[in-house]
Amino acid sequence: MTLLDTLSDLLGPQGLLTAPADMSRWAQDWTGNYTSLPLAVARPMSTAQVASVMTACHAARQPVVPVSGNTGLNGGAAAQGALVVSLDRMTTIRSIDTGSRSAEVEAGVILSRLHDAAADHDLIFPLTFGARGSAMIGGVLSTNAGGSNVLRYGNTRDLVLGLTAVMADGRVMDLMGRLHKDNSGLNLKHLLIGAEGQLGIITAATVKLFPKPRAYATAMVAAASLDAALTLLHRVQDATGGAVEAFEFMPAAFIAGHLRVVAGARPPFAQPHDVNILIEVGATAPRDATPLPDGSIPVVTLLEDTLAQMMEDGLILDAVTARSDTQRREMWARREAAAEITFARRPFVDTDIAVALPDVATFLTEARRRLLILDPAASDLSVAHLGDGNVHYTAYPSRDDASLKAAIREMVEDVVQDLHGSFSAEHGVGISKLGSMARRKDPVALDAMRAIKDALDPLGLLNPGKTIPR
Repeated sequence: MTLLDTLSDLLGPQGLLTAPADMSRWAQDWTGNYTSLPLAVARPMSTAQVASVMTACHAARQPVVPVSGNTGLNGGAAAQGALVVSLDRMTTIRSIDTGSRSAEVEAGVILSRLHDAAADHDLIFPLTFGARGSAMIGGVLSTNAGGSNVLRYGNTRDLVLGLTAVMADGRVMDLMGRLHKDNSGLNLKHLLIGAEGQLGIITAATVKLFPKPRAYATAMVAAASLDAALTLLHRVQDATGGAVEAFEFMPAAFIAGHLRVVAGARPPFAQPHDVNILIEVGATAPRDATPLPDGSIPVVTLLEDTLAQMMEDGLILDAVTARSDTQRREMWARREAAAEITFARRPFVDTDIAVALPDVATFLTEARRRLLILDPAASDLSVAHLGDGNVHYTAYPSRDDASLKAAIREMVEDVVQDLHGSFSAEHGVGISKLGSMARRKDPVALDAMRAIKDALDPLGLLNPGKTIPR
């Protein structure tokens, strides 16, 4: 029997796709930058089936690319000639445990569905970003996704208590559990999270849940500068005991792009401003969230009082507080349209960097200065999780020239390196940042990564040609 015959017997007629038309949704990434023709698409329905698939592929020395929602931006799911192992049929939310405030979920669970399931118990899974309606838990863990609430709750890695993974040879590593402390040797769970499928295929996880905020205070703020915006962040953090959930920076060019690209979009203020901030505070304590006799909500009043004082100080130029869920959703829709806005123009060079909070302004100024030296007719666009220093910086060169785009990417790396930052913050490495890894990652760290990869996947079958430069 051929490998495909074996897989067909294992998975059944709906579990193995071989026709190009049937595989089309796995043949291109969301950005359209990476296209490929897989050997086939395997769609197992359980960890045991994933293990059987990997056992067969290991015996046949067949490369495998694990895929969940296929919403990545760096080519991490490109699969030319490889077998795609899609986790999209592993969709069970096995349990919501209110006692431990945790959920056990399979890798194909869509992020927004987990949000809804947690909300039914007055809990939240706090990881959120624009692709939450299509991104799946397996991919979220494999890229150590970030999002808008990292400021309060941390990256994906911080939200995982346990996981199950199938190794390259088909063995199952069971690290599931609900423990907050486990010091029994190397932290293999954290090694698998963020590895982009290089070390194993994550099939299930136990994730942390948190109390659902009883009230939100959400506002759009026009700050006099990025330094003034950080002053706002620190003042509200101090006043609320660290309850700021999101602090998102949208410069004037981003707002203009939103108005241009999104039908029906409205500006946040009557007049345009250079520094536009979306701030959100989540209140879980009744004292902060229970309406007073006059109808006011303490956490909203606190935010408004802080904004008023900073306006008197000249640090804030304008502010609008959400007075309803509709207004709050409109503010968030503006920020969550970032991918649509960014990729509406071509050619582009998209980057995902992190620097220390006080260095964000320096990065943006210096990157633009050097961009115009490389290409005087170029333009740029940025949007940032300002509270954690993560900037999504996109350059638009005046011509679709591979050498120019490479030079722009290296220029961004130079600026980041000068500021002791990271060239990859939350989107993973995939294919697009392989060159950056080779140029910028500490060589001893790269050797350690290669050694781990070779130890766990000596045949190099899992997601070959990605993440770790050989």
